[in-house]
Amino acid sequence: MKRSFHLLMFMSVLSLSRTQVTEFFTTALEMTTEATTVLPGSFYSFGSAAGDLLNPAADDGSSSVIPLLSPFQYFGLTYQQIYVNNNGFLTFNQASSQFAPNSFPANGSQDVIAGLWTNIDNSARGVVSYNQYTSGSVLASATQDINNYFPNLTFTASWVFVATWDKVAYFNSNTETSFQVVLISGSGYSFILMNYGDVAATGYPVQAGYDTAYSTDYFVISGSDSGSSISDLKTFSNVNVPGRYVFRVDTGSNTNKNEIVGLQGRLASFLDLADEGNKQIVLQQIQQELVKKGLPSNMKLTIKKVEKMLP
Repeated sequence: MKRSFHLLMFMSVLSLSRTQVTEFFTTALEMTTEATTVLPGSFYSFGSAAGDLLNPAADDGSSSVIPLLSPFQYFGLTYQQIYVNNNGFLTFNQASSQFAPNSFPANGSQDVIAGLWTNIDNSARGVVSYNQYTSGSVLASATQDINNYFPNLTFTASWVFVATWDKVAYFNSNTETSFQVVLISGSGYSFILMNYGDVAATGYPVQAGYDTAYSTDYFVISGSDSGSSISDLKTFSNVNVPGRYVFRVDTGSNTNKNEIVGLQGRLASFLDLADEGNKQIVLQQIQQELVKKGLPSNMKLTIKKVEKMLP
């Protein structure tokens, strides 16, 4: 007898036909599950040369309130201000000194965007800075990036906010870690772009992704909650650009969780998905393809191994 393995993907959808879902599934499976090199210049401009404003060099510090030059739509809410917290995350309503991250979904009371939320101490090493733009080359780059990643949209960036953690240290360590969170809006759309450079291993809890009040929408970047393995952030991606993750965040979720559609696909080898990390990367890539087509970001995807005996 011969044996074949199938992948069954189950997800909550509201309005897609089975044909459309199958097409997206096929596209996502063809995406590369791991990038092998870090492309230079993946960060947006930052630092003194870009005119960034600096956060205080203080353990568990934060920026003062930052009035936004353009309102930012975040899952159905409109924000006029933001805070850059030294411990690697952004908040909208108030600054936060919390160094131990919430595990998403936190079902908390505020919206959070976490580049790498962990115990960072920029008083020991590194710089936390931010800037925002309403014209110039940064907007041109953002427009090009979003149109590349979301080709079904006609997008023109009108505002970009860039927060950068450059060679910052974890608390009580000599490590260096660099990452960036970019907010992009325009044409009625909003996006988060996260860039990762060298990310040091740490024994502290970590979390990367985004969460909303009471977790109506959330996303966790695979591997970002497992401590020592977070160095993979600079080589993995959901848009086939090593160390870059992009999410559309302007509209909220209206998923009908009672409507379930099953997908079936075939891989050349099941061994590629035996590793939990690879499996999560594939699921995230499929999820992002579906989100691009209008599905809610908090849909649930799982892989189930089914063994079928053939004569």
